[in-house]
Amino acid sequence: MTEDISPLLIVQLVLIARSVALVLFFLGCFSLICQCDGIVTDIKIISGQKCCFFYLLALLDLLAFNKHKPWIETTYHGIITENDEKVLLDPPLIALDKDAPLRYAGEICGFRIHGQNVPFEAVVLDKSTGEGVIRAKDKLDCELQKEHTFTIQAYDCGEGPDGANMKKSHKATVHIQVNDINEYSPVFKERSYKATVIEGKNYDNILKVEAVDADCSFQYSQICSYEIVTPDVPFTVDKDGNIKNTEKLNYSKERMYKLTVTAYDCGKNRASEDVLVKINIKPTCKPSWQGFNKRIEYEPGTGTLALFPSIHMENCEEPITSIQATIELETSHIGKGCDRDTYSEKSLHKLCGASAGTVELLPSPSSTTNWTLGLPTDNGHDSDQVFEFNGTQAIKIPDGMVSSSLKEPFTVSVWMRHGPGAREKETILCNSDKTEMNRHHYSLYVHNCRLVMLLRQDPTEAESYKPAEFHWKLDQVCDKEWHHYVLNIEFPSVALFVDGATFEPFLVSEDYPLHATKIDTQLTVGACWQGGSVHMTQFFRGSLAGLMIRSGKLENKKVIDCLYTCKEGLDVQLPEDVASAVKVQFNPNQSSLTLEGDDIENVEKVMQHISYLNSRQFPTPGIRHLRISTTVKCFNEDSCITMPDSEGYVMVLQPEEPKISLSGIDHFARGASDFESSEGVTLFPELRIVSTITREVEFTKLQENVVSEEIMHNLDNCEVTVVGDDLDGEHESLDLDLTQIQQRGLEMSSSNVGMIITGVNTMANYEQVLHLIRYRNWHTEALFDRKFKLVCSELNGRYISNGFKVEVNVIHTTNPMDHANNAMVQPQFINPVHPASFYVFDCFCPSAVVPSAATIVIVVCVSFLVFMIILGVFRIRAAHQRSMRDQENGKENEMDWDDSALTITVNPMEKPMTELLRFPWQCFTHSVVCFEEGDGCHVGGRGQSLWL
Repeated sequence: MTEDISPLLIVQLVLIARSVALVLFFLGCFSLICQCDGIVTDIKIISGQKCCFFYLLALLDLLAFNKHKPWIETTYHGIITENDEKVLLDPPLIALDKDAPLRYAGEICGFRIHGQNVPFEAVVLDKSTGEGVIRAKDKLDCELQKEHTFTIQAYDCGEGPDGANMKKSHKATVHIQVNDINEYSPVFKERSYKATVIEGKNYDNILKVEAVDADCSFQYSQICSYEIVTPDVPFTVDKDGNIKNTEKLNYSKERMYKLTVTAYDCGKNRASEDVLVKINIKPTCKPSWQGFNKRIEYEPGTGTLALFPSIHMENCEEPITSIQATIELETSHIGKGCDRDTYSEKSLHKLCGASAGTVELLPSPSSTTNWTLGLPTDNGHDSDQVFEFNGTQAIKIPDGMVSSSLKEPFTVSVWMRHGPGAREKETILCNSDKTEMNRHHYSLYVHNCRLVMLLRQDPTEAESYKPAEFHWKLDQVCDKEWHHYVLNIEFPSVALFVDGATFEPFLVSEDYPLHATKIDTQLTVGACWQGGSVHMTQFFRGSLAGLMIRSGKLENKKVIDCLYTCKEGLDVQLPEDVASAVKVQFNPNQSSLTLEGDDIENVEKVMQHISYLNSRQFPTPGIRHLRISTTVKCFNEDSCITMPDSEGYVMVLQPEEPKISLSGIDHFARGASDFESSEGVTLFPELRIVSTITREVEFTKLQENVVSEEIMHNLDNCEVTVVGDDLDGEHESLDLDLTQIQQRGLEMSSSNVGMIITGVNTMANYEQVLHLIRYRNWHTEALFDRKFKLVCSELNGRYISNGFKVEVNVIHTTNPMDHANNAMVQPQFINPVHPASFYVFDCFCPSAVVPSAATIVIVVCVSFLVFMIILGVFRIRAAHQRSMRDQENGKENEMDWDDSALTITVNPMEKPMTELLRFPWQCFTHSVVCFEEGDGCHVGGRGQSLWL
């Protein structure tokens, strides 16, 4: 029976009992006081006062004090349905206070919720009973958060309306669960589905469609069924979304089926949007590689590019025991067999670590290497310099380029492309008698698809046969493809490397050493010079590039491999799980690789990881053909399939071409003494080299879609040329510190037309070196200006900078003591002259009027000078009384100005510069130099000089 009594009723009974006790106590004390007052004795009156005291204490206890804290449960559990605001709590939210039924102290004023971003609030329904509720501030979303946990605390009303001495209960934990409603419909993961099947087969699973539901509860978020909406189609779908055919499909009847599929969740909500399924019907299976693009675009600078990321083998369900696949990258039409750096051969040797002393016999034509100017080339800078020989051209190498007697050991290297030719000898390189005789000292030639090295020994005391001709029979000589040949010659042996592989001579013939003569030799390329008959013979037919000779040292294998290595090729990163199951082999230049394996899946994984790589910053654009050749073995050899070759191509896109810009001070003047000094004048003191590329970007319609971006790359050549007359070596030169050049691994050559700096290095290093170029002229009397032009390039001239022109003017100065009547002036009394800015006027007038105009100006100026001197004498006398301090200051200032390269003639008149500028300066034929504060001007031109 007591279990049915509510806690609220118990609280109310307790409060009522307490109130009754306090009232009885109050009435008892009041009665006692009245009785004591009726007996008039001092002692009883005192007793009555004590009773009043206890009465007051009870009254204060009743009206003034808040002794107890409210009390609530320690834990609450609640449930709320999303999109609703009422929370059902278990147990109900009730706060008790032992101070009840006192006003304020025994009342519950509110509940406080603790926690961050709690979407609930607690409200008191009845202060006296402490009953309250929890409700949501806004509509809740189960999909965002399913459960909420926070703490709650009750507080009473204190001891008065202001809530003084308010007391709080302990903190209770509240757990609220958000119940889901079926508000979302299923949505398919894909917008459409595609599959391909082969005709005449029954499939257990053609493809799987899948939908999801955003509801948070298990009941409403599960997809319970799928349904094909399209009627009369030979397909069915199960509850998991797997679609299969109900009958054999016929390619001739239908080539593609389009199905509409919908989905239902377990709350019977249908998908918001049905999905389209396309099933293609293929004819009877044909074995092949499938799933790769025939055209694969490669963007320069992007690293490796996967060639077959989705490739798979169609084996028509034939059991296979082994697979061998060969992937070939065709690059023979690019450059010299593949994409390589197109720097000069000499620069490439340095980059590969070859020692100094290499001589390049087929350099790119320039002002200092002009012997290849007449040879036909490949007419393009995308690849390196290739020279064509058609059987009629040959060149002579200038004397002194190569020593007439090579020191053994020595190395000859060349790139050659040669096809089947005639039976005559075709000379690549020949050193023969220059006059009188036709003897060949050494030569490299092709004869009947054989490569032959002729090396005749110098005269010796022992006249005996010695090895003289080394023959190699090579298919590479006549296959019309580029190959790299290196001959390391250390008599009596000659080692040949072709594309990095070593070949031994099949025949070595002997001959007597040559007889001693004093005839000079002639080195030629493309034919052999006959000194006795004075003509060329044994012309070469084919293409040559990078012909080099290095005397005194052999080329090591590491350098040879580096020179031949391609910058493009195939690569593969084997997955760990198939690395041991598939065997991979590359050819030397990585243009072909072969895979061998027993499992189709493993071979497919390796094929999907094959990539193309081009490490050049600016690769040669164009097509690289791909071919996949496959051989398979089956359990049943009679029914084993045959895989046809698959073909495609890599399209290397045109790289963003860099624009190399040279900028700096392009016009300046220096005193003649600067040009005559040992250091000379720096030509490019503030030169800056910047390279930019232009990229297309997507902006709004109102903005341009092209931006320039600064990039860093190397340079391999900078050439300084003289504009106008060539340099006269007797009194002018271009100088550069060779130590600075060598420290940066560069080389420098100079002539009367300018200076060339070569070598592969950074733009910053080229800037530093160009800053050091100086021009000297130790006879400047007749020199008024000199002009120079600077051009830099990258990749053997593939990218060329702007032509940066610099003009330097020579300022001629004259000593004031040399002018007429200047002896009358006493320098120690002249007013101090402060260094001032000067003006240079370049005047160009017809030569016919110069003599008369100059005469008139000279007469006027001399008269004006005499007048100024007279006035100056008067001013000097007037200034004679100035203090010694002014004289000392004048001397100090005069000493400061003497440090400059100019001597100024002082004009005592101190006329403004504007008056002097009114003079007919245009009548002078070359230049006028004026100084502001000194009001002095110097006119010079055509060998005449005048001070104003």
